[in-house]
Amino acid sequence: MRTDRLSHAYLFIGTRGTGKTTCAKILAKAVNCEHPVDGNPCNCCPACRGIDDGSILDVVEMDAASNNKVEDVRLLRDEALYSPANVKKRVYIVDEVHMLSNSAFNALLKILEEPPEHLMFILATTELHKVPATILSRCQRHSFKRIAAEDIAGRLQYVASQEQIDLKPDAAMLLARLAEGGMRDALTLLDQCSGDGTVTTESVRQAIGLAGHTQTAELMKKLAKGDTAGALTQFRDLWQDGKDPASLLDELSVLLRDVLMRAVAKRGSSALLSGGYEDALLDAFAKVLNPAQLMRWLTTIQESLSGLAQSVNPKLGAELCLIRLSTPEVSEDLAGLAARVAALEQGAVPVQREEIELPEIPIPEPVAKPEPAPEPEDTPPWEPPMEEAPPPREPEPVPEPAPVPEPEPAPMPEPPAAPAKAGSDWEMILQAAQKLLPMAQFSLLKNPDQVQGHLEGDTLILDLDPGFAFMMLGTPAMEEKLRTAAQQALGRAVRIQSRKATKKGGSSQRSLEELTRFDIVSFE
Repeated sequence: MRTDRLSHAYLFIGTRGTGKTTCAKILAKAVNCEHPVDGNPCNCCPACRGIDDGSILDVVEMDAASNNKVEDVRLLRDEALYSPANVKKRVYIVDEVHMLSNSAFNALLKILEEPPEHLMFILATTELHKVPATILSRCQRHSFKRIAAEDIAGRLQYVASQEQIDLKPDAAMLLARLAEGGMRDALTLLDQCSGDGTVTTESVRQAIGLAGHTQTAELMKKLAKGDTAGALTQFRDLWQDGKDPASLLDELSVLLRDVLMRAVAKRGSSALLSGGYEDALLDAFAKVLNPAQLMRWLTTIQESLSGLAQSVNPKLGAELCLIRLSTPEVSEDLAGLAARVAALEQGAVPVQREEIELPEIPIPEPVAKPEPAPEPEDTPPWEPPMEEAPPPREPEPVPEPAPVPEPEPAPMPEPPAAPAKAGSDWEMILQAAQKLLPMAQFSLLKNPDQVQGHLEGDTLILDLDPGFAFMMLGTPAMEEKLRTAAQQALGRAVRIQSRKATKKGGSSQRSLEELTRFDIVSFE
């Protein structure tokens, strides 16, 4: 600006929140300022104040994401031919220019080839590869880098002081790292976490749904030892506390990346680390896990993260990812085989490494959750006898009418206690499910003509009517609620198996029996 050597078109490239649109507005003020100071706008003249408040109509900001048709660009091209009314140059700021259609790009290309003297275009994009080469060749390009975490933290401290927010320095650095170089994202996160006026690292983790460095390191410790049950239990507790499965896996990948950088680049790894973990902890993990294992774990997590966005059950996807990490023998891909071979070459035991010694990780004591006491049982769970067919299990309290002629019931060696217990268990499950299900679904569930339930060991089998009942109750979400109700009622975990009920053949016999009640009907 000091030399007055300006281009007619600029292209600003950079990730989100790095100041592309803000710099475009500053450049528009600089070229139209009446009293520039060393090339910078004075922010005092009518032109600068008019551009700030939007009263200068010669500086137009256009969002290409919502105005990407060729008609919008043609209208812009027709307006651009007129000379500016209040300032020296007419400036068009086109944000997200990569969203324009091919026809719109062709219409824009015409005016970029032969622009008027009073016209300037400032294009901004986050995806350079979507901008045609014909547009790129006619623009002066400027790349915007990610903002350093220290600079973002300093700016957050200044904003917090102006807004009377008590922002702790470690919380400001955590927000800066989460923003990934974008100032706008950092300010949005600060606004999200400043509800009570004091922002700490714990409040940031609670507001955004992060597990925290200590809990992530403890989960990593269980995975390194092959403690699958402990890892899944900790993940369940974090999920119950509201932690997002995708965020948890992302935090675990950050820790794995730091360990990998520590293992493969020991001399220059300090500048590559995220800074959230102690060097002693990273060195301990680097001694236990070889680079091949770390690469396999990172690949597994990245594949799981890409599938969680489309998954109907993100919790299950995260659990499967943790199982693959802690149990390498279940992985059949080449990366898992290479990791096991590398562990054998180094003389390490590949699975169930209970003797691994890792530094103690200070973890806050979680809130104790009372486990439901198991229901006392004097006899083991009932199983069908091997020498005879199992007795029928009917959930209805009233049995089906016996066929005519009614035979004498065969003497049973013992009363069928197990079917009666199964029926009482189903009633208990229904009582617990009444508090978890909507009234419409619960009414359908307790209808014996639509649903019949019985226990077989640790499996609750639901025979659903093939029509509406199976469509409403045979879903994974419904099975999860029934699993919770069964655990509350029985005091133990059960599996849910939904299947379509088969039509019984006794309906015609029952109809004939009902006809015999009338005096005018007789059978020969």
